[in-house]
Amino acid sequence: MKKIAVIEKIHQDGLDFLEKNPEYEYELITDVSEENLIKKLPEFDGCTLRVSKLNENILKHCPNLKVISRHGVGFDNVDLPYIKKKNISLLITATANAVAVAEHVIYMMLSISKSINKYDNEVRSGNFKKNASNIETLELFSKEMLIVGFGRIGKSLIKRCLGFDMKVNVFDPFVSAEVIKNFGGNKIENLEKGLEKCDYLSLHIPLTDKTKNMINYEKIKLMKKNAIIINTSRGGIINEIDLDKALKNNIIFGAGLDVFEKEPIDKKNPLIDNKKVLLSPHSATFTNECKSRMAIETTKNIIDFFENKLDKSMIVKT
Repeated sequence: MKKIAVIEKIHQDGLDFLEKNPEYEYELITDVSEENLIKKLPEFDGCTLRVSKLNENILKHCPNLKVISRHGVGFDNVDLPYIKKKNISLLITATANAVAVAEHVIYMMLSISKSINKYDNEVRSGNFKKNASNIETLELFSKEMLIVGFGRIGKSLIKRCLGFDMKVNVFDPFVSAEVIKNFGGNKIENLEKGLEKCDYLSLHIPLTDKTKNMINYEKIKLMKKNAIIINTSRGGIINEIDLDKALKNNIIFGAGLDVFEKEPIDKKNPLIDNKKVLLSPHSATFTNECKSRMAIETTKNIIDFFENKLDKSMIVKT
């Protein structure tokens, strides 16, 4: 019998899926301190992982561990060099979260464009239409979207953008122009030129040495005054100090962030007091439907791994 550690609570549907497979025994671990994981994990053959970290100091105590199944698509909380050295497989939920994240991007685009928080505050404060005509709002219609990263989320997002009659450019060196064209978009080869033209920028790339601070003050200065930046991928891709500066200097219209370089966000982060940025707590996947899908896919991936049925697109190449 294989033993599976469920690190941090997941949706009950994922636990139910494990319970329906009697060849697998699981234990829910809610104390994710390094000390407790070192104590608990050595007995397990596989584990699920949400946002807690698995570093070398923990993993070196896990001789039986064969597979880590991420509850999501990012994996910067896993020590990749170590698991590669020890031949531990890393899996992601590659299909479960695309719709929820794409919808979250649209929500942020609309909320910022329509200055909905300002309108809401006007009504609640008793002003109603007193200042409403002075609040600047924008339309998505016929505007130009730049999607950076064209994986499953990018492909899900482009469908929704086209529904607003937007024009969509895509920057992704690893996806062909033909594939992008088939989804209704246009491939661009130069990020800077794309930034100059776009009205909206949405990021869907991993955090790497190459992508860290990819969007900095110099890049933001290339953009239109009414441009809006959305990041639902990973914190650190946008330089947060530079973004705050650009917003305060009216370089762009606004921004929406679901992810931050440090999570939870530091209380001293200037973006907390910046009214031109819409913030959410890394929660784009927190719909009821997505939490269920992700939990089931996370646990199913482990079982498929041990039974040699795993879809190869779920495996991270380390």
